[in-house]
Amino acid sequence: MPSELAAQILAAADIQGVKIATAESCTGGMVAAALTDVAGSSTVFERGFVTYSNAAKAEMLGVRQDSLDQFGAVSEEVACEMALGALDHSQAQVAVSITGIAGPGGSEHKPEGRVCFAIANAGKVKPMTVEFGALGRENVRLAARDHALNLLLEQVSK
Repeated sequence: MPSELAAQILAAADIQGVKIATAESCTGGMVAAALTDVAGSSTVFERGFVTYSNAAKAEMLGVRQDSLDQFGAVSEEVACEMALGALDHSQAQVAVSITGIAGPGGSEHKPEGRVCFAIANAGKVKPMTVEFGALGRENVRLAARDHALNLLLEQVSK
C-alpha cells in the first residue's frame, strides 16, 4: 500500500509542479523512504530531515527551544515548527512533519501511540494529533507513516 500511495502522491505533486520535504522524528525517515522507493521520485521529492533529538530539531529545522521546553517535542506546536522549518530549509513547497511516542513507554500526559503531525505549504500550516494507542512500536510507526502519506496526498491533490 505505501508504494501505491507514494506513487499517487508523486504523480499529483508533479502535476501541481510542487516539491515535497519531510521532517520526521519517531518514524526515522519512513515517509521519505516510502516516497523514494518509487522510481523517478527525485523529480518531486526534494529532501527529508530526520530530527530524532531535540537538538536536531532546533539545529536543522529551527524549532525554538522555548517551544520544546513549554510544549515538549511531542506537540502540535513543535510539529508546526518542524513542517515550516522543512520548508524554510529546502526548495520544497509542501512539507509534512511527524513527532510522537512510538513506544514502548509514554506517560499519563503523553501516552504511547500519540503522534503529532503538521502539513505546511506557502506559510500555512495545519497541525493534528492522532492517538493510535499502544499498538507496539513498529505498528505505531507504520500507522504514522501511512497517515503522513495520506496528508501529503490530500495536500497535493487540491
